[in-house]
Amino acid sequence: MVQTAPESDAANADGKTATVEKASEAADDDFDTFLELINSPTEEDPQQEENGSVQSTTHSDKSFQDYLNSPTKGQTNDQTTSNNESASVSATPEIEKKRSGCEAVGDKVDRSISGFFYNIGIFCSFRPKTTIAISLGIAILCAMGMTQLTTENRPEKLWVPQNTQAEAEQNQFLSYFPPNSRFQNVIASAKEPNANMLTKDHLVDVMKMHESIELGESVYENEKSTFTGLCTKAGGTCAQPIEPGDDDDDICDCLALSVLKMWNYDLAKLEADTDVMATLNNYGSREDLEGVLGLPVFDSTNQLVSAEAISVSYFLKDQSTVENGNTLDPVNEAWEEDVFLKTVQGDFADMNLAYLSSRSFNDEFGGEISGDLVYVQISYLVAFLFLGATLGTKICGRGSRWAMSMSTLVLIILATVAGFGIASLAGLLYGPVHSILPFVLLGIGLDDAFVIANAFDREREGVSRESEDDEAIVKRGGRALARAGASITVTSLTDLVAFAISSTSALPALASFCAFASINIFFLWALAATFFTSTMVIDEKRQRANRKDMLCCLTRKNVPAEEDTGSKEGPISIYFRKYHAPKILSKQGKLGVIACFAALFGFGVYGMINLPVEDSARNFIPQDSYINTYSQSADKYFPTSGTSLYITFESGTNIYDNREALANLDTRVSGLSNKPPYIAEPNSDSAYQNMMAGMKSFLASDGTNAILESMDITLGEDGWPATYPGFVQTVQMYTRGPGAKYATSTPFNDNTGDLEAYYVKLEYVRLTKEFRGETIDDASRQIDAMDATREMVEGWNDLQPAFTYSDKFLAIEGFKIIGNELYRNVGLAILCVGVIVLITVANFRAALLITLNVAFCIVEILGFMYALGIVIDSVSVINVVLAVGLSIDYSAHVGHCFMVKGGDSKDARATEALADIGASVLNGALSTFLAVAVLLFSTSYVFKTLAIQFALTVGLGVIHGLVLLPVLLSLFGPEPFASAEPPHKAESIEMAKNNAPEESSDPEVAAKDSAKDSFEENPNGEPKSEKTEGAESSGIPPETAEDKDA
Repeated sequence: MVQTAPESDAANADGKTATVEKASEAADDDFDTFLELINSPTEEDPQQEENGSVQSTTHSDKSFQDYLNSPTKGQTNDQTTSNNESASVSATPEIEKKRSGCEAVGDKVDRSISGFFYNIGIFCSFRPKTTIAISLGIAILCAMGMTQLTTENRPEKLWVPQNTQAEAEQNQFLSYFPPNSRFQNVIASAKEPNANMLTKDHLVDVMKMHESIELGESVYENEKSTFTGLCTKAGGTCAQPIEPGDDDDDICDCLALSVLKMWNYDLAKLEADTDVMATLNNYGSREDLEGVLGLPVFDSTNQLVSAEAISVSYFLKDQSTVENGNTLDPVNEAWEEDVFLKTVQGDFADMNLAYLSSRSFNDEFGGEISGDLVYVQISYLVAFLFLGATLGTKICGRGSRWAMSMSTLVLIILATVAGFGIASLAGLLYGPVHSILPFVLLGIGLDDAFVIANAFDREREGVSRESEDDEAIVKRGGRALARAGASITVTSLTDLVAFAISSTSALPALASFCAFASINIFFLWALAATFFTSTMVIDEKRQRANRKDMLCCLTRKNVPAEEDTGSKEGPISIYFRKYHAPKILSKQGKLGVIACFAALFGFGVYGMINLPVEDSARNFIPQDSYINTYSQSADKYFPTSGTSLYITFESGTNIYDNREALANLDTRVSGLSNKPPYIAEPNSDSAYQNMMAGMKSFLASDGTNAILESMDITLGEDGWPATYPGFVQTVQMYTRGPGAKYATSTPFNDNTGDLEAYYVKLEYVRLTKEFRGETIDDASRQIDAMDATREMVEGWNDLQPAFTYSDKFLAIEGFKIIGNELYRNVGLAILCVGVIVLITVANFRAALLITLNVAFCIVEILGFMYALGIVIDSVSVINVVLAVGLSIDYSAHVGHCFMVKGGDSKDARATEALADIGASVLNGALSTFLAVAVLLFSTSYVFKTLAIQFALTVGLGVIHGLVLLPVLLSLFGPEPFASAEPPHKAESIEMAKNNAPEESSDPEVAAKDSAKDSFEENPNGEPKSEKTEGAESSGIPPETAEDKDA
């Protein structure tokens, strides 16, 4: 039996009163801390209207507790309406679907999240200035932690996996052979292409260049330095005997490598030489000459004829120290800059010089990053302009939000400095790649700002600003954050987890970067919900007072109320409702979308499978850097020279026991240049240096030398010292005299004088390849070379203990794991994102569709990376992790919005979701793209790669979120939350009818459908007033509208 109107009113009153009591109890539990903070008195108006609702009071008379006790606490429109409907629902035919267990859990989670953010929104709106002050105080307090910031610029501490075999080998090698030299090299070639550099005139030019380097002085802390005073000391540098009083004595004690040694680095001796080619042919073997001459030509008798380039190398004694993560050697660095680089960068009329110094990489790479940081400022300016133009309803005049554009940037800056402070206190290292973090945070922060601003606008639809008092704005702030809070929580939490997963990476730079990002994203989320909401409330009051944007002390002329009756759908929302959604959600549109994205996914899978791991170290060098010129000259003139390899043999007694096998080690490493381990043939001094082989030759020719006899050393039948002590004495004598070039390879114990170890120096062939028109180091063959070298040495059972070392091994270890790191981190991130979406959206089907959408997007990004020639390296790995975090934003907003749209038509719900959140998603994506697009003009590999991958992420993320996901939701989407908004009146219902199956001819079914439509239109069976309709469409609960009328 149908209830009478008074009975229905009484039931409504009972429902409202129960809601008030429940809201008050929840508020007391949830916000004790807030109440203690603001210490607001709690007063209730003792008078109540006959319908049981609490009377409306002015903002100045109400306390924060009163807002929490309001019937609208934690509720959206439909939730409040459902309370009114509860008393009369028994009179209506039972047409509501029973909620499943999963749906019930989803409803509960949705109510909890919305209620939590409603309370936060009420507090921020009730006390906006207090909230802003607290936010600023916390951010500044956290930022003070930046005083503990730990910087790290050493590549081996950033991009090398820790606790690897290469790291252990390096530590072991350096314990015997600490760093002792800094390397400088210059390659001289003729101005004329393919010209011979071995003419006397060219040799004289090279010698004059050398004299400028040898005699040049640098000054550091008022002390002068020259090459002969700073050089690594070694014998055998000069070829001709040094006569008494000769000026060549100093340079001949320094380690240098060049054909100029044939004249003792003396210009007078060179000019006096009448047959320079004969002198050069006495330099050594053909292989020795190939090590110092570029593209040498030999005749049929192996006599040197010509060469296109001359290499001159200088070695300075290392004096470096480590301070704040930087390797510093100020004395040597001063000489390198003031003497070596200044000389070779001078003007030589007949020569081209390609040069490299130990300080070159730090100078060029560090300067590139620092120089391009100006793009950070430009990107923030672009973001400010775009926000100002799109965040409000107008660019200028009433409705503009330039102040909120500035507030957004302040929000991002506060989150950045606060996150950096906490990360610094946690001891996380800061490296050069961290300079891209501001761009990442800018993209995420802009997205949150658009979503919250959109929610504020949506909650004011149909309501003029003049009709809103302070109380209405406070409640609107609560409802707006309840609407937007869940959405920004889903995206922020998934971003945070995606980065947190990668913070476990074995690459220190990647791990630290992702940890920094996770901390910063937390602050972005917290400040967006508090600081930004508070500034939005203040800005709404400014607009209500008709004050000018950015100049709030000035007032505009009055605007008629009809000109500002609340937020209307903008052109982008109208586009999504009238054009975009109908196209993609039609039958033909769905088929076309699925077909296109299937092809796109197939392309992504192909590219992902073929995406290579490569050594991109050269890409980090600026394109106009002299280092690139040097690399190109080295590739051209010395194509066979490669990375040095050291095989260290430990224990003096073992070395003595295996003396003959070690002296003949060349037989074990021959014939390996064309297959793993790719070791160059041991037939030149540059490719093979073995102290034991050199000493064997010395003993064979000078075994009866008076020096040995004076040391009481006798040789055995095998030509070696007969005893181990005699062997140690012989090694010491040999490395201090004729074998001085081996001095650095034979460390002796300071206390016992015993031989601790010695190394054999070899060289890999140059392991490079052509990749899309560029010469790059071949990471795959480098990995094969390292693994094969270790396997070879481990197989020498008769020569143990022994181990290998190359300074390239550390980087190669990174190549071995970085591909696995990429797919592991991305896979785990997507899995965790799915779990987070499931928890926050609380619906398995919705979470699955959103997660699959993100996974498809990532696969396609990897495919486009392959197409664009971006390889898997230390920079692209970070950007792919960023892509997981950013692409989820575009899908999660749409997916969550779909769940809060009511109705039986999935097409209509998808349309409503696009019309509601689509503009915010698109604006957030465009602002992110425009802010990062400026980096496309950068010459830095780090920034340029970031810009390209960001563009891919934004482009693919947007089309997946705004095209593919709505189609998937319309086909496979779940039922809405119980608290979902009622369907939009006109467009969506019409679309639903167009896409719905034909009506049943069964009269009984038709009657039920008619009853259901009637109930959904007006469950109380009473005509709606215009104000009630306006209140519902604006998101204000009906009782609030009635209170206003009263």
